This record gives sequence, structure tokens and C-alpha cells, in this order.
Amino acid sequence: MKYTPLPKELYIRNRSKFAGKLAKNAVAIFNSNDIMPTNADGTMKFRQNNDLFYLSGIDQEETILLIAPDCPNPAMREVLFLRETNEVIAVWEGHKYTKEEAEAASGIKNIQWLSNFEQVLNTVVMLSERIYLNTNEHLRAGIVVETRDARFIKSCKEKYPLHAYDRAAPIMHQLRGVKEQEEIDQMQVACDITEKGFRRILSFIKPGVTEYEIEAEYLHEFVRNRSKGFAYEPIIASGASACVLHYIENNKACNDGELLLMDVGAEYGNYNADMTRTIPVNGRFSKRQRAVYDAVLRVHKQAASMLVPGTNIQDYHKEVGLIMQSELIGLGLIDQSDISNQDPAWPAYKKYFMHGTSHHLGLDVHDVGTMHNPITTGMVFTVEPGIYIPAEGIGIRLENNIVIQENGYFDLMRNIPIEAEEIEELMNS
Repeated sequence: MKYTPLPKELYIRNRSKFAGKLAKNAVAIFNSNDIMPTNADGTMKFRQNNDLFYLSGIDQEETILLIAPDCPNPAMREVLFLRETNEVIAVWEGHKYTKEEAEAASGIKNIQWLSNFEQVLNTVVMLSERIYLNTNEHLRAGIVVETRDARFIKSCKEKYPLHAYDRAAPIMHQLRGVKEQEEIDQMQVACDITEKGFRRILSFIKPGVTEYEIEAEYLHEFVRNRSKGFAYEPIIASGASACVLHYIENNKACNDGELLLMDVGAEYGNYNADMTRTIPVNGRFSKRQRAVYDAVLRVHKQAASMLVPGTNIQDYHKEVGLIMQSELIGLGLIDQSDISNQDPAWPAYKKYFMHGTSHHLGLDVHDVGTMHNPITTGMVFTVEPGIYIPAEGIGIRLENNIVIQENGYFDLMRNIPIEAEEIEELMNS
């Protein structure tokens, strides 16, 4: 791994929080992600299952975590199973965790090889009444590939049909939605790396440069700062392409007079940054571009100030929509007639601002957490309003990442330039 791991004390606390929410005499099992194939004998880069990582800090394939806080045998209350290495694996794939290294990383005392899993599981399950199994229950997940967790659910229910079963995901969503300070610190590193990438490209961009060259500049800066790279597929969208919300082709030249929307973020230690900035390709906003930019920035600042403990995200989105509605009237994009005749299910402002303003951020870019219960301190959200005017070739979105605090918020991207004057000054210095 390139990154500096977080201390084992974090994972000890995380497991303690999780164990405290289990029913009496229960066992929970978490599996690592698969290494996914591409074609022929190719594979994708490994990405750990975020729930397993959250509970153990172990960043390796073929790993299983067992948690049974009420097991009569204290040694079996936390067991971590690892792929046993050998000389062939060491030569072809490199170093794998030793038992000692896994204990140092996770704080788990009982580390065993994966070959012992079935025997240990059988013993613990027979001493348990309930089994918690994990799966991806993200509200927006589109699951078409059978995961390691899904395969285990099938085999577990076949082998132990008379046990009661529960879902681990609701507990994990609740826990992961509120970040520990160590997690926030790791996200700050990801945001700081993202800042370095943004400052790098401000002096690089000029009319004629291509979107893919800009993408390459970001990647260079991210990797040289110990990131694996982009937290998600980067959006480098010039001109009218900025009005395509998930534009990822990044294959056009940036022309004089156009705006450039960049939705990019670095990952660090499996935690993610999610930044959007929109800048003028030639270094100067036109009068119209500046008017729209300032409108988005005003909404951005007001929206961030509204994210306080007790806020309901669904109500918040509606309130931000009303703020945006006022700005769109000021820009001459909608009028009172449009508002009077609007469909309540799709308000007039959504013609130019059609997406949500905020989502959870953490181990996932669209992180798990409640989107219906009141928000609490320690949650991390994006704030990303935008205005998209295809007829004018203008698409502007501005996005920062903030930590909810008791009084106000803490902006993890406070050092990344966002004011129009500063951006122009940096681009022309």
C-alpha cells in the first residue's frame, strides 16, 4: 500500500461500536471483495470491501472477519482469517500480511489462516442464536455481479437453515455515517492532495489544451502524493460538455471563451475527496459567465450554512431548491409564470439544477448513511449546487466537502481556491 495506515485503536473502537448493536448471542461475518476480472487473464485493481476495512483496517483480498461478542470462548469473539502465503505467491504477487502484521494493523488477537474458517465458523455458529450477514444495501446500488458476500449468504443459509438471520448493513450505515476523528484526518489528506492537483492545473490550462491532458496532470499529482489515483472517474468537461452531469469521455480540446468544469477527487487510504471547480479556459470569466458563477457560489455558501445537526436532508434539498429558484430568476432563466405553472414534482428550477446538493462522503464517494433521519455531528457531506444552461454552453458546479459540527461546519476544502477573483489571479500569475 502507498498510504500510511490509520492506528489499530480506530478499528478496535469501530468493532466495539458494531458489537454493541448486535442482538444477544449473535455472530456477524464480513467478507473481502473479489478481485474482479477484465479479459483473458487480466484483473482490475483490488478494492477492499469498505465494511470489512472499517472494522479491521485490513486491505487484502480473501479476508474474512468474524465477530461474536457473546461467544462463551473469549478467544472466538473476534477472529480474522487471512489468505496463507507461500513462496510462489511471494514471487508472483508480492508480500501478504503475516499474522503478526494483521494483529498490529487491526488489534485482533486471534488471526487464523483461511483454511480454518469453516471449522471455526461451525463452532461459533453452533454457540450462537442469530447470524448477521453483510451485503450492499446502498440505495443507489445497481448490483449485477454476484459478490463474495452474496455467495456466502447462499452457502451459510444452506448449511445453517434453522438459525435466525439479520442484516448487518443497517448497522454499518448508521456507524459509518458518523466519522471518527482519524477518518476525518484521512479525508483531509485526500482533500489536500486534491488541492495540489487543482493548483497544478491552474497554471497549465490555456486555450487548445485537451481534457485528457488535464486529467493526466491531476493523476500525476495524485499518485506522486501517495494516492492510488482518482476517487472516481474524473469529469473534465469543457464548453457544452459541462451540461452532461456524468461526462467522462474527457477527449475534447478546451477552447478560448469556454468554461471548464472539473469534478475530480483523490483517494487516500481508501477514503475519498470529491471536489468540483469551474474555471475559464482563457483565465477570465465573461460577464455572463461571472454572473452565473457568482449565483452558484452564493447558493453553495448558503447551503453549507444550512447543514447543521438536526437538519433533515430531504427538507434541506427543497430549501436549497428555493434559494436556487431565486438565483435563476435573477439570471433571467425562469420567471414567475414558470413557477406558477410548474409541476410540484419537478419544480421549474430543476430545468437548470436537476441534481441533489449534498451526499455523504467517506469510504465510498456516495457514502452510506441516513438520507432520511436528522443529520448529526461528525457526518461528512458534499455541498455541490450547479447551474446548467445548454443553450449558452455554460455548466457551472462548485463542490466542497464539509464536516458537520455542533456549531457550524468545518470545510475540508477551505484552502482550495473557489472565489472567482482568486482563480483568475492564479491563472494569470
